[in-house]
Amino acid sequence: MMIYSDSKVARLLGSITKDHTIGFLDSWNEKRDHRQRLYISYDSTNKNCQAGDVDFVEFGKAKDDKGLPVFNLAIAFDKTNQVPLFYEEYPGSINDVSQFGFLVDKVIEYGYRRMGFILDRGYFSKDNIRYMDENGYSFIIMVKGMKDLVSALVASRIHTFETSRECVIRTYRVYGTTVEARLYADDTKDRYFHIYYNPALQAAEREQLELKIEGYKKFFRRLEGQEISFSRNISHYFDIYYGKGGGFLYAREKASVVESELALCGYFCIVTSEKMSAEEALTLYKGRDASEKLFSSDKTFLGGRSMRVQSQNALSAKIFIEFVALIIRNRIYTLLKEELFRIETRPNYMTVPQAVRELEKIEMVRRNNGTYRLDHAVTKRQKTILSAFGLDEEYVRFKATEIGRLLSDGMSLMDSGKNEGDDEDGENEEYIFN
Repeated sequence: MMIYSDSKVARLLGSITKDHTIGFLDSWNEKRDHRQRLYISYDSTNKNCQAGDVDFVEFGKAKDDKGLPVFNLAIAFDKTNQVPLFYEEYPGSINDVSQFGFLVDKVIEYGYRRMGFILDRGYFSKDNIRYMDENGYSFIIMVKGMKDLVSALVASRIHTFETSRECVIRTYRVYGTTVEARLYADDTKDRYFHIYYNPALQAAEREQLELKIEGYKKFFRRLEGQEISFSRNISHYFDIYYGKGGGFLYAREKASVVESELALCGYFCIVTSEKMSAEEALTLYKGRDASEKLFSSDKTFLGGRSMRVQSQNALSAKIFIEFVALIIRNRIYTLLKEELFRIETRPNYMTVPQAVRELEKIEMVRRNNGTYRLDHAVTKRQKTILSAFGLDEEYVRFKATEIGRLLSDGMSLMDSGKNEGDDEDGENEEYIFN
């Protein structure tokens, strides 16, 4: 593998303009089947940045708060076909709710009409729901069971379905039921509230709540006699009492509030605009895991945790390159996953990093007569991986023979017409984007 110099990489990043990225995204989405019924999973993250010459780096709600300004990055993922569609980069001070309307506008511009959005609770707002309705898009949104929006609805169904065998969803080991209701007071349509109960989640959430309450009580003991005001989150669980001089005396737990939240632990709700079963709604929502894995891939495998650039143009160019790499990596991941379903065993080498390492072992060496040939036969593992891509050992041998012929003729694998003697840094090289 050729390692390019820093100057050549810098020239590549400098040559990619906004027009190039927009042109690629337009062409990429134009080739999608717009007649197909799609569900798009939309998710965002943010990254810390210390570069001084980046305009959209601002202080916002950082997911990994290091006291630095951030920029936001969002990806729209076609769950139906397992393909990333497009991405958005925007200032760190903009929250998810505010940005969502611009996403809908972009989806309309790309020509997607028969589709629905799969969103987490960070995108929920009355305006966003209404905007999707106005443009004819359906939605699937997660809401926690303790939220005021659905807590009363969940409470009304407690102890009615948690042990019913008709409500069990075996794939995810939860119980679910569906209720038809309006989302808010002036809603014009009936929505479908899919209420779920997860016994394992109930135990975890109850323990978390109990630890929170105990932590607050220890905190109170250190503050007795001090003049201090408490946050709304603390006053939600405790009645605060002060002395005549304004000093803090003690806090009394609001038993009814804590008990009501303990009762709602383990419950969550998915709201859909279209009629479907609780199992169908949960299966579709779980498709968001793919977009979350994309962000994990971006940060873990593709070096996106640190951008290592100093200008906005270079940052945008690197994000574009990462998006193209994500398309390729996701395709490899999808094919490997499909192959796993076809074979009986679950080998640990059918992950993207391990599969790439296995295929890198296929080597060609130069013999005494100057020709290049395969160094050894294709292994059983490599054959399994190749079969996921519709390839076999015969294809590897054919390509090896072709590569050996090109090298014997003194031709480049990438560009047979490239002149010999070009400088390593590529000072005279031009990057062309069609």
